[in-house]
Order: sequence, then C-alpha cells, then structure tokens
Amino acid sequence: MSKVAWAPDRGDIIWIDCNPQVGREMKNMHPMLVLSPKVFNETTSIVIGLPMTMAEYNDTNPFAIKFKGPKNVTSYVLGHQPKSFDWRARGAKPHPWKQAPHEVFVAACEQLNQIISICE
Repeated sequence: MSKVAWAPDRGDIIWIDCNPQVGREMKNMHPMLVLSPKVFNETTSIVIGLPMTMAEYNDTNPFAIKFKGPKNVTSYVLGHQPKSFDWRARGAKPHPWKQAPHEVFVAACEQLNQIISICE
C-alpha cells in the first residue's frame, strides 16, 4: 500500500516561508489560508492563498478578516495580499489549526472578490 503525499487543499491553513520578501510584503514563516484546490496544487506545485498574522494592528485594517482560532487566539487573514508560491520549494507544511472555519474562508473569498472583482 503506497502512502499518498500530502498536498494543501482549499480552506487549509498551512505554514509557508514567505522569503525572499520585498517592500511591505510579509517575510519569514507565516500561516496561509489556501484558496486553490488540491488538484491544482498537486499538479503545479503552486498554491494560491492569503497570508495570516496575529499582529494586533490589523484590528483596524479594513482588509483583514479577524477570527478566533483554537485556544481563543486572535488571528487575521489578510484579504488584500493574495500570494502564489511554489509550496514544495518553500517547504510548506500543515498548520496545527488544519482548516479555517467555513465562515472565515467565505469572508476571505468575498473580501478578495471586492478588491479584484473576479465574479460579477
């Protein structure tokens, strides 16, 4: 029986290395909310998602989706910073929170759609 290799899936929260970083982009290891489906991620080695942070100054950021994670930890999905990364080359791995709550995923997609108007 062969073991299937892990690949991120839509709605997952993963750890990913955001370096190299330029300007105001996030740097170092950060959680990311995955937007792209597993079949795309497996096939291309690219993951499309939104970075996450616990930085409290995002409490007033109109593009940050605030939510409480496990152990009541406040986190923010940054809806204005979509990223695509080679998740294999950047050593992505599952985050302990596993998946974002459904309502957070929906809010993040709606926030991004307001910015770039994918669906009209």
